[in-house]
Amino acid sequence: MRIIVLGYHSIGCRCLKYLINEKENVVAIFTHKDNPGENVFFDSMLKVANAHGIPCYLPEDINTHEWISRIEALSPDIIFSFYYRNLVSRKILDIPRLGAINLHGSLLPKYRGRCPVNWVLVNGETETGVTLHYMVEKPDSGDIIAQRKVPIFFEDTAYSLYKKIEKEAVAILDETFPLIKAGKNNRVSQASFSGSYFGGRRPDDGRIHWERKSVEIYNLVRAVTHPWPGAFCFFRKQRLFIWQCKPLPVNGHHEPGDFISLDQGGFLIAANQGSVLVKICQLEGEGESGGYEFAQAHVLCEGEIFT
Repeated sequence: MRIIVLGYHSIGCRCLKYLINEKENVVAIFTHKDNPGENVFFDSMLKVANAHGIPCYLPEDINTHEWISRIEALSPDIIFSFYYRNLVSRKILDIPRLGAINLHGSLLPKYRGRCPVNWVLVNGETETGVTLHYMVEKPDSGDIIAQRKVPIFFEDTAYSLYKKIEKEAVAILDETFPLIKAGKNNRVSQASFSGSYFGGRRPDDGRIHWERKSVEIYNLVRAVTHPWPGAFCFFRKQRLFIWQCKPLPVNGHHEPGDFISLDQGGFLIAANQGSVLVKICQLEGEGESGGYEFAQAHVLCEGEIFT
């Protein structure tokens, strides 16, 4: 069987390594050039390809006539997409005899689109998962082959959740690939299920709005903390990143964004409901520090406002 893999990120690498370890015939890999403006904390598909002597291509647009012709010439029986970021045209999807199959980091049809690991945390979900599905022109909408659920704990960050999903990605591939090769896998249409779609996130989407509930602010912080760009507000007209916090109740009346008090674990800022204990933060241009140390160094006092 001839396999083409489209992929990126650590999940792409883990799934590619699974196929290689299973002695599958991966004839080509397509991946992306790293964005110089992005924090590249993940593994490289190109490095994995080079280590195993597999041809690897990095097209800006895989849907041009040149690349479609090259894929046709490779005569793949199946195309896998593991966190490949670009849409793939119908002309490519129609090439492999066993179809094109994508791995998505949510329980489809919920959280179609970009950044599902971040969005489920922003929205305070308690469960997500991975879905293996056939690819169609509409993103994340093809028939479902299999799913595996992943619990979300209150302490999870985007990184810890991503590592769980990375593990389940390999597990679902191991579970279903023998069935796919034999033509015995399940196929369940998404048409009868209500779903949701979310777009990509930008660094500016990390802006904290203190008018929100404290738990919503906490969810935003953990959804975009390291190694993502981080959640932020403004302090004395400078951007303040909050890397770790905790939602707490608050006594008395305070306006959202008010500095409340200093605590051994950090300092408290009022939210619309409750407060946020800032445990680790970083003023733009400075190093990261504990909340308590930051409050002392900047002499936080009553009347201080975070916006």
